[in-house]
Amino acid sequence: MKILLVNKFHYLKGGSEKYYFELGQLLKEKGHEVAYFSMQDEKNIKTNCKEYFVEPIDLNTGSKLKALDVIYSKKNKEKMEQALEEFKPDIVHLNNFQRQLSASIIEPIKKRNIPIVYTAHDVQAICPAILMLDSNKNICEKCKGGKYINCIKGKCVKNSGLKSILGAIEGRYYRNKKIYTKQIDKIITPSKFYKTKMIEDEISKEKIEALHNFINIEEYNIKTQDKGYGVYVGRLSKEKGIFNLLESIKKIENAKFKIAGTGPEEKEIKSYIKENKLKDKVELLGFLDKEKVKELISNSTFVVTPSIWYENCPYSVMETLAIGKPVIGANIGGIPELVKNEVNGLTYEFNNVEELASKMKQLFENEKLSKEYGKKAKQMATELYSQEEYYKEIINIYESLIKEKKNG
Repeated sequence: MKILLVNKFHYLKGGSEKYYFELGQLLKEKGHEVAYFSMQDEKNIKTNCKEYFVEPIDLNTGSKLKALDVIYSKKNKEKMEQALEEFKPDIVHLNNFQRQLSASIIEPIKKRNIPIVYTAHDVQAICPAILMLDSNKNICEKCKGGKYINCIKGKCVKNSGLKSILGAIEGRYYRNKKIYTKQIDKIITPSKFYKTKMIEDEISKEKIEALHNFINIEEYNIKTQDKGYGVYVGRLSKEKGIFNLLESIKKIENAKFKIAGTGPEEKEIKSYIKENKLKDKVELLGFLDKEKVKELISNSTFVVTPSIWYENCPYSVMETLAIGKPVIGANIGGIPELVKNEVNGLTYEFNNVEELASKMKQLFENEKLSKEYGKKAKQMATELYSQEEYYKEIINIYESLIKEKKNG
């Protein structure tokens, strides 16, 4: 089978890119031919496969930004035409394509009657600001049903009036063109929670398949020990609940915590630690590569995922469970689908600082319980998130769609 994988970034930027590359590798290992369609960037990773790149668009600085290209890019459409003509895929699998690649790339795929799969790594199908958070970082569902005027009113896209207008126009264009309801043949949501949200937004439940992401379990078969510290790994941003975590640590006597990652709130976090005299409790490690993160987690007591937004299927949680460590996770989005309370970790009411502190204290003080949850975590991750299981599911989706197109 020939599969064209599409994602706007061709380097490891986040979960979407991790999935994009690892799915490509998995498919190649199983004997399929893979090509990639993305955006030019000096950080791009060579795959030794056919690669098709469109000109870069920088939405942050505005350089090279042509507003209409975010909605519909004729050049990107032509590049997709070229890719389809040369590679002749049996199926096209979209990941994050909105804005930088635009919906224009879908037209030539539909014209050739090639089935389209889309993995929804976020909720941009519903929310022009992607996160379903308002400008104050509170959960917001006002744009459901296409009520994008709310995005403009709240300046929800990076607190910019212009970018929010553009996001709302893009959302309206996608809705009018029925991109998610008609043009895309199958939507994969890495959590059941995201599937529910999309159904609430009037996308047919028959079109959506909830399928958790996968990891290479063997990579996480490493030795573990408990050195008595908690861990947070991820982006240092408000929606990740990082300040709730710091406030909770403040309430635990003699707590030891290590935070790995970078992000927009890094400076504010450093100030918070200094002002609240948390230097003896909290260590900021900055960016760590994959192997160092694994080592950090393997020596921890537990990992905390304190998000205050609708997380999908966080790789950090899956990887922690695969290593054999418990997770304390906010009971929001797709997190409780991975973290089963009092089985492979603990969950708490999101935004509840007192409860988070209590759950952390519980595992800090009970090494036996922490080990018990960790053992179950490893077992569940091995059974549920393996490459083999995912491959069976994804190939079944591909083959079913190809058969439908041929018979339709």
